[in-house]
Amino acid sequence: MVSFTPTEEQQMLVDAIHRYAESDVRAIAHEADEAGQLPQEVVDTGWEIGLIPAAIPEDYGGFGAREAVTGVLAAEELAWGDLSLAMKLLAPALFAFPVLSFGTEEQKQDLLPSFGEEFLPMTAALMEPGVFFDAANPATTAAAHNGDIVLNGAKANVPLAADAEKLLVYARDSESGAVGGYIVDRNVDGVTVGEREKLMGIRALETYPVTFSDVRLEKTCQLGGEAGITFQTIHNYSNVALAAMAIGVARAAFEYARDYAKERVQFGVPIATKQAIAFMLAEMAIEVDAARLMTWEAAWMLDQGQDATAEAYLAKDYAAQAALYVTDSAVQTLGGYGFIREYPVERWLRNARGFAMFDGLAIV
Repeated sequence: MVSFTPTEEQQMLVDAIHRYAESDVRAIAHEADEAGQLPQEVVDTGWEIGLIPAAIPEDYGGFGAREAVTGVLAAEELAWGDLSLAMKLLAPALFAFPVLSFGTEEQKQDLLPSFGEEFLPMTAALMEPGVFFDAANPATTAAAHNGDIVLNGAKANVPLAADAEKLLVYARDSESGAVGGYIVDRNVDGVTVGEREKLMGIRALETYPVTFSDVRLEKTCQLGGEAGITFQTIHNYSNVALAAMAIGVARAAFEYARDYAKERVQFGVPIATKQAIAFMLAEMAIEVDAARLMTWEAAWMLDQGQDATAEAYLAKDYAAQAALYVTDSAVQTLGGYGFIREYPVERWLRNARGFAMFDGLAIV
């Protein structure tokens, strides 16, 4: 029988993250969104929880094993605190986890031990500018040339790109058409990191456009060597991570609206007793729970080694729509206050709007 009851270790982890999200993250979320910058000490405190090192085996400098279910539990709780913080804290996993799954033994030994130390601004570049972007068929190309690999293309919404030492760049092999991952030093010739993007949501997370113009790489920079990667597997793990984060944002908005409705009195009674508000809150709760169960099922299938492509996509799509509905309903519950920036529901709505375009910005 499939059970989604967290293990004792998972529950302890969730409780630890919740305490951190409630006491450290919530306290700075509004100011960070306004300033466009997360306090580094809060990020460092979150790193000490050890989410990424706990997913890396001891042979490669970590102290655990990667589990998708544990990852989505952690991602939801972090996003409940603040989505920008969750994406920044887990951004190094965008680089580390694909290396762990598909890297050669030499790549694992060389790259993974550094993730067991302090927060390392490593990242990955998947999204591309333009409405016709297809993750499974990127316009960025990798072509063989005189024994090397030459990258050309443009990426968008690359988190932490200005500070990252290395980027994992997804590109299409110009001959086979297969999507591969390529380990690129940020300072190599031909790599240009543009000005920081100004986004409607996740405003405390630094994202940048990055262009690659005849970037020449040695063949050893191809993730997985000649065997390459299975991009769909990486994308599945990304989809469940984004679904979990969408649930965290939605849950935060629902809980805030529920508590507000219980305390807000109009015409002598709490507005939660009004049928229109009560029914809307009930629908919000249903959406959060439904999205969570879909996400847990997809993550469980990944842990079992099953093909979860459909389930991961559906979970991400459903959770993204649920987050938008729930956060918009939270704004409505607060009425005029919901439109004021000092109240968090407007920030949650802006963040939720972005899940339709956050492809590749998270992974578990």
